[in-house]
Amino acid sequence: MGEVILTMKDIDKSFPGVHALDHVNFEVRKGEVHALMGENGAGKSTLMKVLTGIYTKDSGSIEYEGREIEFKGAREAQDAGVVIVHQELNMLGHLTVAQNIFIGREFKKGIKIDDKKMNEEAAKLFERLHIDIDPTATMSDLTVGKQQMCEIAKAISHDAKVIIFDEPSAALTEAEIEELFKIIRDLREQQLGIVYISHRMDEIKVITDRVTVMRDGGYVGTLITADCTKDDIINMMVGRVIYEDPKTQSMVAKDAPVVLKVEHLNAGRMVQDVSFELRKGEILGFSGLMGAGRTETARAIFGADPKQSGDIYINGEKVEINSPQDAVKNGIGYLSEDRKRFGIVVQKTVAENSTMATMENFMKGLFINKRKERAAAQDYVDQLATKTPSVEQLVVNLSGGNQQKVVIAKWLVRDCDILIFDEPTRGIDVGAKNEIYKLMNRLASEGKSIIMISSEMTEILRMSDRIVVMCEGKKTGEIDISEATQENIMNMATREIG
Repeated sequence: MGEVILTMKDIDKSFPGVHALDHVNFEVRKGEVHALMGENGAGKSTLMKVLTGIYTKDSGSIEYEGREIEFKGAREAQDAGVVIVHQELNMLGHLTVAQNIFIGREFKKGIKIDDKKMNEEAAKLFERLHIDIDPTATMSDLTVGKQQMCEIAKAISHDAKVIIFDEPSAALTEAEIEELFKIIRDLREQQLGIVYISHRMDEIKVITDRVTVMRDGGYVGTLITADCTKDDIINMMVGRVIYEDPKTQSMVAKDAPVVLKVEHLNAGRMVQDVSFELRKGEILGFSGLMGAGRTETARAIFGADPKQSGDIYINGEKVEINSPQDAVKNGIGYLSEDRKRFGIVVQKTVAENSTMATMENFMKGLFINKRKERAAAQDYVDQLATKTPSVEQLVVNLSGGNQQKVVIAKWLVRDCDILIFDEPTRGIDVGAKNEIYKLMNRLASEGKSIIMISSEMTEILRMSDRIVVMCEGKKTGEIDISEATQENIMNMATREIG
């Protein structure tokens, strides 16, 4: 690692009712990958927004390249070489790759935009990053992984000296993550300072040199990655020990009734002849690689996508589910993997989101009984330990883990007996994960039945009573948790059925 390029000292920031940053320290050296970790709501994103001028700090100092600075906005930070690669991609799908990279800074030939020059410059950036992408390709035609690479090229085009990666691997496949890591290592060789924000503990050990941990808006400490264990980092993040032991036996009684039976379900290429049963009080894990058809199966059961054929039985009775409304009427709740698009309305309050699926229960004539709505929402804020100043807080202001809890509250208020949790802990930290796990176990012990789709093998092994494995739209195996190992699940996940 080289000399210090960036130092943030005693950074303090408050919002109404929230002390978001409490005298936080952070530094980045040239040629290092420095992880910034902490639970959702710990203040990581706020700290980076203060750095890049999106928020103004209340006190403290920022020193960059040997002088004290305070950027007036993201554009000024970019021009100085401090760039964020966001988790939510900011590309315009209808434009070409090169047009996206140089948007707002187009090369001109007289008064006309010089597309040829932009394509040439984009090609040079990709060459520097050892990436094979056509600058003239339309952005929407690229995979999420390739779009992420374009975001990185865009950052480099600002002559970046410090790049902040915010959850860069959240939507990537294993192969794409490997590509990303190659690029990051290359950038490190070129003496850039890299800030890496991620909840994935295994990645931190592989790609970073140092780890700084934040908790509740405060600075906890900085460790050298090679000298610390995963447990050391978790303890600093949450202030308590979290055990991630796999489940060794099913918690479901042998004679537990079947609450959901799916027979020969077909819905396009990604759902082909899928059959399974879900028992009362069971957590049924759905495992498989990206594109295996797990989410598509869930959406077909929930009526979000049309099914072509197949039968669904609830408590032994055949039901017709042609829309999400039909599913909800039959006691099925669906927690989408994309909570921002399908789970919550971020510009509404915690109370409004919590009662969204049961609005009829809160109506008084033509009006909503606000007091009753607030009381119901508060009940689940307390039960789920949701961090929010009040139930009147807009959901957009909550951290990812707490937004997830609001989605769960919505289906608990509805009192659904069958819950489909699609990637329930994606993008949330280890502490919030643990709370979601406890909640799922409690719901199962109370007789709720859960289908849990997860791409994390440790999560599947820790939570499931039984596991269904899919590959290329087909069910390729089913196994009791007592016999499940990473190896036999992975064998099924890569086994195509002719």
